Amino acid sequence: MKCYNIAIIKGDGIGFEIVNEAIKVLNAVCLNENFKLSYKEYLMGGCAYDITNNPLPNETVEGCKKSDAILFGAIGGEKWDSLERHLRPESGLLRLRKELGVYANLRPINVFDELLDVSTIKPEVLRGVDLLIVRELTGGIYFGQPRNKNTKKALNTMVYTKEEIKRVAIVAFDSAMRRRKKVCSIDKANVLEVSQLWRETVEEVAKNYSEVSLSHMYVDNAAMQLVYDPKQFDVMLTSNMFGDILSDEASMICGSIGLLPSASIGGKVGLFEPIHGSAPNIAGLGIANPIATIMSAAMMLRFSLGEESAALRVEKAIQKVLKDGYRTKDLANYGAKKICSTSEMGSIIAKNVAKI
Repeated sequence: MKCYNIAIIKGDGIGFEIVNEAIKVLNAVCLNENFKLSYKEYLMGGCAYDITNNPLPNETVEGCKKSDAILFGAIGGEKWDSLERHLRPESGLLRLRKELGVYANLRPINVFDELLDVSTIKPEVLRGVDLLIVRELTGGIYFGQPRNKNTKKALNTMVYTKEEIKRVAIVAFDSAMRRRKKVCSIDKANVLEVSQLWRETVEEVAKNYSEVSLSHMYVDNAAMQLVYDPKQFDVMLTSNMFGDILSDEASMICGSIGLLPSASIGGKVGLFEPIHGSAPNIAGLGIANPIATIMSAAMMLRFSLGEESAALRVEKAIQKVLKDGYRTKDLANYGAKKICSTSEMGSIIAKNVAKI
């Protein structure tokens, strides 16, 4: 029987709670599929700083590199906001992505029919939304040099190389080939030279995908179109900062950021995490929604482990639980037949895994 080594990073805030529920569901999947999972836990974020004075200890980096995949919760909180930038929890995550070489972030946006009323957008606009945001993850303004700040001036630099653009574009086009064969590339080519290179390079990659339709859209228009007509999109290809902003906006299409997973791929080891933060204000209360983390675990099964049957089993179990009216507190007002704690939701999904 195959056995995969999974690095677990629970992180800060609600990270501990939501990752525990994802592990519960993964263990249930293993009982119904022909593989095993072996877990080893590592520190990253504020909790790592508190213990080691480093938000990303070397042990974590080395352990993650030796694993088959990484399941991650969330990091950060006001407790560490006053630290120097390189010591803050978020710096640990940025460094880990860089160390792993995961340059493409996949953020699927799907609207469950059972939750059409959760969003503030009209149900008829949302019904059938199924899009994928492919965000470049290790370049752009978040990593560009030079960068500095003094009391009178601050500077950040947006930099992309042709190769960085090309490799993430290939991920987007490959993804489109498995979907509806449409890519919309998001840029600001009317004012940014970086975006002009982005557009030129994406068009070069497109020549190798004759079946895929390519369009371009300025980022400000894309922000508007996402809420006006999200069904027009299949795969959205974006740079690092644009993708960060647009994917958070897209989370409101679903109505709750607690529903959306992500996968960071491209390196030897994939990193899988919910797109939401650590929510320290509700940590320990047992009300966090674990579905985004459980969906991230399903993406881990699919993209890093190649266990498609197991991934589908998890996704179908989640849909069944929502159809049956189980809700966490964030979704309590939308078709709820039973309000569940974080742990209860994980247990119900795990139980349904065996019934699929």
